[in-house]
Amino acid sequence: MTVSLKENERIDELQRNGYKIIQDPDRFCFGMDAVLLTGFANARETDKLLDLGTGTGIIPILMEAKYHCQHLTGLEIQAESADMARRSVELNDLGSRITITDGDIKEADSLFPAASFDVITCNPPYMIGMHGIQNPEGPKAIARHEVLCTFEDVTRVSAKLLKPGGHFFLVHRPFRLAEIITTLVKYKLEPKRMQLVYPYADKEPNMVLLEAVRGGKPRMTVEKPLIVYKEPGVYMPEIYDIYGY
Repeated sequence: MTVSLKENERIDELQRNGYKIIQDPDRFCFGMDAVLLTGFANARETDKLLDLGTGTGIIPILMEAKYHCQHLTGLEIQAESADMARRSVELNDLGSRITITDGDIKEADSLFPAASFDVITCNPPYMIGMHGIQNPEGPKAIARHEVLCTFEDVTRVSAKLLKPGGHFFLVHRPFRLAEIITTLVKYKLEPKRMQLVYPYADKEPNMVLLEAVRGGKPRMTVEKPLIVYKEPGVYMPEIYDIYGY
């Protein structure tokens, strides 16, 4: 399907099912964290999935390509990003499978029925506070900093919207890991699986992937580390597999 592009927008290949995505480099392009989250997450064809803060829709599109869920919904507060996501859905002829909804994560539990999703994914803002932000209302600041919502907001609404036994998948930064796990447990989203992501084997981890289950029993598996680069510019084989190259 042909869709119109706005100024500065481009179409990028996703290496999955021939799918493509519309992006604007002046706003915010998806990063490796979103792709690694879809590699870590899993879902069934019968599942209904919600992606909180979907941006330009990268996670629902990749999850549909990988798992062919019954239906996927992306929630996005920034109208321009939601519009790009909607046009990417149209571009891939996925209108019957993916819905992009305009709205605030903090109000998600009033936008959707309680316990209505089997899977929730989220690549939330990582940074706390406003230090170093030139434009707090800018799309990059909103994507990276907790300007419009906090991690507790994400956790609270996820706990309400997930079915009992439903799965919550998250990518975040290791420096907030204690807070993340404490908050998940507070809202009865039991951490079940964790994987640390390292840029190189001899560097500190810079991402953490987590799976939690609503009402799950306490027991967490820590998976082997995921190393991104073998050497500068050369991914490890696992990363090529996740990207679909």
